[in-house]
Amino acid sequence: MNSIVNRLADIESTAEAIVAHAEAQKPSIEREIQDKRDAFDAKLEADTQAKLHSIRSEMKKNTDRILEEQRLKNRSAIEALIQDFEKNHTKYAENILKQITEV
Repeated sequence: MNSIVNRLADIESTAEAIVAHAEAQKPSIEREIQDKRDAFDAKLEADTQAKLHSIRSEMKKNTDRILEEQRLKNRSAIEALIQDFEKNHTKYAENILKQITEV
């Protein structure tokens, strides 16, 4: 019976030592987990910023391209209107005068 009690006491001592050791390691493990979490967050933030930069850059290129295409179309339309006016301005003035005098 004494050997069983002694064995149980040894088991309890061992269990207490294991718990004490785990408690002693707990801050170190928590710090390690927090460091890993911080590193993950920093990498995720950097990746997100890089992706956002890439998307913004691509959008700016597309916007600039579209604006340049519009400028060219507008320039062509304005030039066509100017040429038409230079060619037909006398006719337009006569039509305007005619409409004014007929009223």
